[in-house]
Amino acid sequence: MDIVVCGAQKPFVRGGAEQHQENLVAALETAGHRVDLVRLPVAWEKGRLFDSPLAWRMVPIDADLVIATNFPSYFVQHPNKVVWLLHQHRGAYDGFEAGASWSDFAWDDVSLEEQRLLTEWDVAALSEARTVFSNSGVVSRRLARFNGLDSTPLAHPPPLHEVLHPGEFGDYVLSVQRQEENKRPHLLVEAMAHVPSPVRAVMAGRGELLDEVRRHVEDAGLAGKVELPGFVPDADLVELYAGALAVVYVPEDEDYGYTTLQAFYAGKPVICAADSGAVLDWVEDGVTGLVCDGTPAGLAAAIRRLADDPALAQRLGAAGRERIADLSWADVVARLTAP
Repeated sequence: MDIVVCGAQKPFVRGGAEQHQENLVAALETAGHRVDLVRLPVAWEKGRLFDSPLAWRMVPIDADLVIATNFPSYFVQHPNKVVWLLHQHRGAYDGFEAGASWSDFAWDDVSLEEQRLLTEWDVAALSEARTVFSNSGVVSRRLARFNGLDSTPLAHPPPLHEVLHPGEFGDYVLSVQRQEENKRPHLLVEAMAHVPSPVRAVMAGRGELLDEVRRHVEDAGLAGKVELPGFVPDADLVELYAGALAVVYVPEDEDYGYTTLQAFYAGKPVICAADSGAVLDWVEDGVTGLVCDGTPAGLAAAIRRLADDPALAQRLGAAGRERIADLSWADVVARLTAP
């Protein structure tokens, strides 16, 4: 078939959604389809919220099938539209509901009206789809709660899954993520103040908070204990995973979380928080990782536990690797393209 994958992107930002779309294109091409990826810029701020949805309604797409992904690409019009929902506008839904600091929606008339209108628009656009899949059970539950729509979770392998491999259990915990507020990078910095040497932390990834987190490390006197290398090339990242004691991933209500799956492919346990969202679809406390209470003290205790018991880290990591053994892009493609 001729297939167009639709995605939205904030200019100059690259993360899991962009990797997801590109890997989907590659998997569809491997299956023999002719595929193109169409992205339009998106603005998340209140007041510009409806600009990109309106733009998607105007885009003519000639193809046998369109597969829409993140907000607001699913506003594209096509008679054969399938949605694989990565996320909606979280600031207008669960961020608004929770009063999250990263959401610019508040209990004012403008916010309430924009949220009401967006809910109506989302229901209309998503109801046009022949099938709606989601990225995870968390995303499906949000869609049901806020919009009354059903969807089917569809898991997929993460980037680098073909080359990630187990290795020695070293003297560092690894964090791989964008340094953004909803990923809570400061939590690991604060936890490391309570973790004795020689255990250290390597926090890979760029983001809006990178400089702020670096200042936090300096101010806390942890410069020799917490490393922030910024962007790490894929080959180096694979080796960082292979040599880690464990992977720390404590986002707030994550949609999916490539870091978790990459850790499992590398045979490493994951330490997450009880409110880390879809990460908990994969991390079972004491089985494939450790679930802490989301405080610096709780996170530090989990790190110390694995540092003091390397055999436990090895058992949890092996269970995580077994947990993702059946993930397959071929299965994803078959389900997305089924008539």
